[in-house]
Amino acid sequence: MHFDILVEDQSGKKSLDILAPKIVGDSHSVEVRYYRGRGNIPKNLTAAPGVGNRLLLDNLFKRLRGYGKTYAGYKNYPAAVIVVCDLDDECLKAFRQQLYEILNKCNPKPLARFCIAIEEGEAWLLGDIPAIKRAYPKAKDRALKAYENDSVCGTWECLANAVYPGGEKALAKEGWQGVGREKSIWAEKIAPRMDVESNKSPSFRYFKNTLQRLSQQAEEQAGQGA
Repeated sequence: MHFDILVEDQSGKKSLDILAPKIVGDSHSVEVRYYRGRGNIPKNLTAAPGVGNRLLLDNLFKRLRGYGKTYAGYKNYPAAVIVVCDLDDECLKAFRQQLYEILNKCNPKPLARFCIAIEEGEAWLLGDIPAIKRAYPKAKDRALKAYENDSVCGTWECLANAVYPGGEKALAKEGWQGVGREKSIWAEKIAPRMDVESNKSPSFRYFKNTLQRLSQQAEEQAGQGA
């Protein structure tokens, strides 16, 4: 099976380029595409995003509709699009409903799933404290132990307090570009050391189980057709 995974930033791509193949194995293919931010669901889905708009949610309807048309042309080659984005401060149930409303407006409709990182993508890194400690042996235990998995608490700030010199306040002074660069560094260092089967983040486990379930179904269908 082929997985097209859409993420909202470069650090998410760096993580999932490593983690997704670990989850689905070598018999399945993965392509991760990143955007330049989360964005917002537009009121008018059919309106073309502005020139240069590279925000995930602003472009989601267009992208899902494109995948629907592309996948419809595949024969004996199952594919799915997985949308991964941060919850931020939204209601999970309402946000997921909005995403499925976008999907249902696509014709043809691609096989798609929505996996929401609660609160931010760094929650998935913080779900594996041993991996953080292997990547950053001097990480502050006090900061790591204070974090509650998938809590809405300022997630990247929690990780910064554990591994970045001077913590979140020092990193915030670098501006959003500096924060983005550091997030990518965290992904590059921590993700290779993560154990996808023991992660404590509920939203990461949902992502993992979604990919494994779809890949298993594809394998079963291929076996039946053999």
